[in-house]
Order: sequence, then C-alpha cells, then structure tokens
Amino acid sequence: MAETKNPRDSRVTSIDQVFANDLNNYDTLFGGVLMKRIDNVASLAARRHARVRECVTASIDSIDFLHPITQSESVCIEAFVSSTGNKSMEVFCKVVTEDMITENRKVAATAFLTFVALDDSKQPIQVPGVAPETDEEKYLYQSGTQRAAMRRERRVHSKELTQKISVDKPWDK
Repeated sequence: MAETKNPRDSRVTSIDQVFANDLNNYDTLFGGVLMKRIDNVASLAARRHARVRECVTASIDSIDFLHPITQSESVCIEAFVSSTGNKSMEVFCKVVTEDMITENRKVAATAFLTFVALDDSKQPIQVPGVAPETDEEKYLYQSGTQRAAMRRERRVHSKELTQKISVDKPWDK
C-alpha cells in the first residue's frame, strides 16, 4: 500500500427521518430498511476512500441493533473506512438517533461491512491504507486485525457449508 488516508477522508454522514411505511408491526423501523441504508452509506465511504466508480459489498460482518428506532426520531448513519487489507476495506457504521421532541440521542446500531474496490474492468484493485487519528478511529483500526481473522475463518466455513447444502428445489422433495 503506497498511500494512506485518514478516516475523515472517507467519512460519510446521512440523516433521514422515519416514515410510517418504514415501520414494522411494533411501530419501530424495519431492520431491513436500516440494513439497506447502512449498506448504501458504507458503500459511499468505501468509494470515497478508494476513489473508484464501483465498490462491491464483500460481507456484512455484523449489524448490532442496540435500540429500537421510532417514527419520532431522526436517523443519522455515519460511516468511514476503519481498516484495510490489500484489496479490501472494512467500513464501520454507527447509527445515532435523535428524538425530535426531547433531543435525546442514542447509538441505535453499529455495523461492520467489507468492500472491495473494482477497476473499470470489474477487477479488484489495491486500496490505500488507513491512518487513524481519533481515539475511536484508533480503537477500530487496532481491533480490525481480529475482525479480519474472524472474517477469514467465517469465509472458510461458508465454503465448506456450500459443499454440504443442497440446491435442489424444495418442492421436488
């Protein structure tokens, strides 16, 4: 990696409101709606870091839903590249809600996603490294090695699993 960038160079923030059609039967934001928003914002952070037209989601390592999100709250998703491999970028997302009446703010979710930057021929390319600055960024960067090892282990297991599971149509059984 020839070049390094600060996480602030990739930081993307998106603020949105919660609409009635985003709610489940418990009157809280559908998890899938939040997952889509997270993937979108994280993708922009990865593209900003790599400065490419296209980045693909290689994995969603985790999304931890910490507090339900209601219609009275705004949803702020902040994403930045927290660590990198040779051709992959780990993007950290935090979801902060704010009650529009009381101004109460809380971390409602956190997520780690991995992206691969592609060139114009759709081939993976090398990405810049990360030079963290803040305590939050340093913590995420230092713990990134452990998360990368867990991703590699999970990928091996997933490949083994695909050899054991059926692709038969369930209605033909």
